[in-house]
Amino acid sequence: MKHNTLAGWVFAGPSLIVLGVFFGLPVLSALALSVTDFDLYALADLHNLRFVALGNYIDLLGTPMFWKSLWNTTYFVILGVPMSIAASLGAALLLNAPAARFKALFRTALFAPVVTTLVAVAVIWRYLFHTRYGLVNYALAHLGIDPIDWLGDPHWAMPTIMLFAVWKNFGYNMVIFLAGLQAIPQDLYEAARIDGANRWQQFLHITLPMLGPVLLVVGVITISGYFQLFAEPYVMTRGDPLQSTVSVLYFMFEEGFKWWNLGRASAVAFMLFLIILAVTTLMLRLGRRKDLV
Repeated sequence: MKHNTLAGWVFAGPSLIVLGVFFGLPVLSALALSVTDFDLYALADLHNLRFVALGNYIDLLGTPMFWKSLWNTTYFVILGVPMSIAASLGAALLLNAPAARFKALFRTALFAPVVTTLVAVAVIWRYLFHTRYGLVNYALAHLGIDPIDWLGDPHWAMPTIMLFAVWKNFGYNMVIFLAGLQAIPQDLYEAARIDGANRWQQFLHITLPMLGPVLLVVGVITISGYFQLFAEPYVMTRGDPLQSTVSVLYFMFEEGFKWWNLGRASAVAFMLFLIILAVTTLMLRLGRRKDLV
C-alpha cells in the first residue's frame, strides 16, 4: 500500500510542482499584495511598502467605480450566459439531427470563432458596427432604420459586446452539448414516439433531463468565463461610452497598470474570485439537490 502511494506521488509530483510554481506562488503573492499599499513608490523602494490589512478591500467597497464595474459585469453575465447556452444548445441540436448533412463541415465552421484570435476578430466587429461605415448600419438603412451608434451609445455598447462574446464562445459549449446529445440512448426517443410524444415533448422530458449534468458543467464554465470579461471591452470600447462597458477585470487592469495601485488591483482580483466562487458553489449545490430529487 505504501509502495503504491509513493508511486502515485512520484507520477503526480512534476504536475504538482508546475502548478505550485506557476499557479500557487503567483496566487499567494497576489494575496500578500492585496493587504499592502504596493504602488509605484514601493516598486522603486520596498521601504515605502506598508501593511494595510483589509484597507484595500474596505476602500473598494466605498469606490463607486468598483460597484459600477461590478454591475456592468453582472449585467453581462445575466444576459450573456443564457444567450450563449441557448445558441450552443441550438447549434448542437441542429448538428445532431438525423436529417443534418455535412456535419463535419458545419461543426468546424461553427467552432472556428473559438480558435480565432480574439483581438483580430474584435477589431473586425468594431468596424462592422461602425456608425457611418459599418455593414450592420448599411443593412439597416435598406430597411429604413436610422444608423445606430452601436459602440458609442451607453444603451447599445454592452449588448453589442455581449453579442460578440456569444458569437466568439458558443462553439466551445456546442461541442460539449453535442457530446452529451450523442450519449443519450436513442431507445428513449423511440419509446416516446410510440407513446405519441411530439418533438417538443421529447425535448422537454428526455433531452433536457438527460443533459442535466452537461448543462451544469456548461453553466459553471460559462459563468466563470463571462465574469472575467476584459479583452472585448478593452479592444472595442476602452470602457466607454460613459464607462458603461468597464468590467471588474478592466477596472483591475486600470488600477494595476494605469495608476500602479497594485495592492488595490490584487484586492479587486480576490473580490472577483470570491464572487465567482460563491456563484459557482451555489450552482453546484442546486445541481446536487436536483439530482437527489
